[in-house]
Amino acid sequence: MNPVWKTVGWVGGLLGAAATGVAVGVAANQKKVSNDRRADDPLADEPLGKLVPTRESTVAADDGVPLSVEEVDPEDGTAELTVVLVHGFALDRRCWHFQRRDLARLTDPPVRQVLYDQRGHGRSGRGAARNSTIDQCARDLDEVLRAVAPKGPLVLVGHSMGGMTIMALAEQQPDLFARRVRGVALVGTAAGAVGGAGLPKSVLSRYNPVTLGVGRLAGLQPGLVEWVRRHATTLTWSGIRTLAFGDHRVSTSLVDLMDRMIGGTTVQVLTDFLETLGTHNRYKALAGLKHCEVLIIGGDADKLTPFSHAERMAEEMPHGELVRVGGAGHMVMLEQPEPVTEHLVGLVRRSVEQVEGRRRWWRRA
Repeated sequence: MNPVWKTVGWVGGLLGAAATGVAVGVAANQKKVSNDRRADDPLADEPLGKLVPTRESTVAADDGVPLSVEEVDPEDGTAELTVVLVHGFALDRRCWHFQRRDLARLTDPPVRQVLYDQRGHGRSGRGAARNSTIDQCARDLDEVLRAVAPKGPLVLVGHSMGGMTIMALAEQQPDLFARRVRGVALVGTAAGAVGGAGLPKSVLSRYNPVTLGVGRLAGLQPGLVEWVRRHATTLTWSGIRTLAFGDHRVSTSLVDLMDRMIGGTTVQVLTDFLETLGTHNRYKALAGLKHCEVLIIGGDADKLTPFSHAERMAEEMPHGELVRVGGAGHMVMLEQPEPVTEHLVGLVRRSVEQVEGRRRWWRRA
């Protein structure tokens, strides 16, 4: 089979990289997936990705791309700070389902939440290919903050490319982190050398002839590429379960949600972002988090950004908390939401204490 066509399925769902063809083994794999989907699912009644926000709005990025944003007020009490949740590559804001659900119920302290879809993902618009960069994503985050969270203390939480976005913002806006950002959580992400551990560097290179071919084909014949992608769905579903999660017994509802999120991002957008992932290097930017409470979370079965990335970041930020979630894969916040949310709540509480400490200092001064 032509390698370009084999890779259409791969790039069409990067987290479903095992979907490298349409014909080979489909019948046998389809039967296995069908059996897996019929298995008892503990999350069958969970409204994954269907929670209703308090408010929805559209924020214009600096290049005019519309960014879809939602806000969630606390169920009880007046918010003491704002938690901003930033999703990763090929996903959308629905990946934070459990954290969004549980943080809304938090009363000690009550918090307001902001979630949005990164450009080209979810409900947000798509920009020019040249603006499919982590630097631009950081500027997008800045615009979201200016529009819906212009005042008050912040806790920024980023998964995968979302964590990279926060690092880039710290590089661009160090004063913002000194003044307002009280806490940062980096989940399943890396500060650099992504091709050194996890995603193959050759795939992230724009000079890879297969990746380049898929990108060009998606630009010339987007309908054809998406057709091939849709017809690789069974293989993609298995690939998502294998590569995104640590436990093959993970809830089928979670794999279905991942499948929907990845399927909502076009192949062209995915290929546009590959170069920026491959060149991401923001170890120096981590110094900008010295004023913040820092939480680093990773799954020790993460095949895309292995836990070694979390350990490397922790070396640069010894004041931070490093959490290793045993058996969890790249989608740790979906696969094992309880420990992730528990540590996020701890981060929020430490951030509030930091705010109160600064207020007392100013009153004494």
